[in-house]
Amino acid sequence: MRLILVCFLFSTHIFAQQYIGKEGVVSFFSATPIEDIQAVNKNAAGVIDAQSGSFAFQIKIEDFVFPNSLMQEHFNESYMESDKYPVSTFVGEIADFSSLDLSKEQAINVNGELLVHGIKRQVSLTSSVQLINNTLNLKSTFDIALEDHKIDIPKIMLYKIAEVINVNIEMSLQKKSNE
Repeated sequence: MRLILVCFLFSTHIFAQQYIGKEGVVSFFSATPIEDIQAVNKNAAGVIDAQSGSFAFQIKIEDFVFPNSLMQEHFNESYMESDKYPVSTFVGEIADFSSLDLSKEQAINVNGELLVHGIKRQVSLTSSVQLINNTLNLKSTFDIALEDHKIDIPKIMLYKIAEVINVNIEMSLQKKSNE
């Protein structure tokens, strides 16, 4: 699946310079008065086309790791239905990417389509980006409302699972050139 996203961007801009990453970290945190829930996925894959600013990122839902196996099982089976919706993607564009001064960390606006739990939503995020030794370092923090993606939480669990989840992304993408 990861290869499909990478191939998509390669096929559209075969001669453009790419930044590719396969080990990005996506984590989330759900805070409630009764229980905090957190999980980490260290297998996010992504590609950014340096000329157009187009990008594609993907994670496998089952790659999220929780502090205990029961939380992980409930997350995959009851809430995210990872057998039915195995991946989440974010595909879009960074405006004026080719004109950015990547030598210093700077905030960028990222616009695209976020697919979570089979539901696509247009989103605009603020991220930070910096190029260090041909490695593009990308960071972003944003919130996802569960109801926006039709993730149902039983009433009995409403005090244990937040309705809005805080998501953090850190990814290093290596500079690749197709010459």
